[in-house]
Amino acid sequence: MAKIIDGKKIAEDIYKELKEEVSNLKEKPGLAVVLVGDDPASIVYVRNKEKACKKLGLNYRLLKFPQSVDKKELISSIEALNNDKEINGIIVQMPLPEHLDPFEVVSVIDPLKDVDGLHPDNLGRLLSGKPRIIPCTPLGVIELLKRENIEIRGKSAVIVGRSNLVGKPLFHLLLSLDATVTVCHSKTVDLKKETSRADILVCAVGVPRLITADMVKDRAIVIDVGINRVDDKLVGDVDFENVSKIAEAITPVPGGVGPMTVAMLMKNVITAYKLQKGEI
Repeated sequence: MAKIIDGKKIAEDIYKELKEEVSNLKEKPGLAVVLVGDDPASIVYVRNKEKACKKLGLNYRLLKFPQSVDKKELISSIEALNNDKEINGIIVQMPLPEHLDPFEVVSVIDPLKDVDGLHPDNLGRLLSGKPRIIPCTPLGVIELLKRENIEIRGKSAVIVGRSNLVGKPLFHLLLSLDATVTVCHSKTVDLKKETSRADILVCAVGVPRLITADMVKDRAIVIDVGINRVDDKLVGDVDFENVSKIAEAITPVPGGVGPMTVAMLMKNVITAYKLQKGEI
């Protein structure tokens, strides 16, 4: 039976470290969250970010817009946050309505305040091997592996999913840590062939229980980034019950990567504050 990687507990350890870090800062860093529309999942995610800010004593501001918000209005609000000295981190909650281009909206954020790490400048730095602010979920995955003392160097890592949010940034992070990395996606011809040779398997596609036990190498490390609602229950992209019988270690859903994503966002807010103050 696999070891269950407790992301909730690891996130709590990180909060303790961050709280101490915040207590040594001259001012409280501030996070602004931009929410468009009333997507139920987005509202839950935003609430979790507010709770994390309160836990660390960070300033928090929510800017809420209707689904039909005009692009110019949204962009001018982000530009105002760029110039607001009380705000050190800005995050635009995804997904956005169809009439708004996520790339265009995120590109307006000051790269030093882009705590999601999705601005082209920050993604370019990651690709160049000189990361500054790293996307939260991939950073959370790496932090989980490191804190569980899981060897990355020389290992075969397979990522299922190629999104800008998870798959692509994680590819570069694992590569920089000397893993041999393969990225799979919806056009991969033989997914089972690819996943079954992974020492470290990360799944981030949003397809419930896509990864079954016969697709996983014996004693593999399995990181499940997916969050799907099935019959009013949260499940991952991995068939947890059966895969956990053959993996060496596995993250549960919920309670695995999710709490780490929020903890890494808080870490990024503090990093952004220090960058703006010239402390790093």
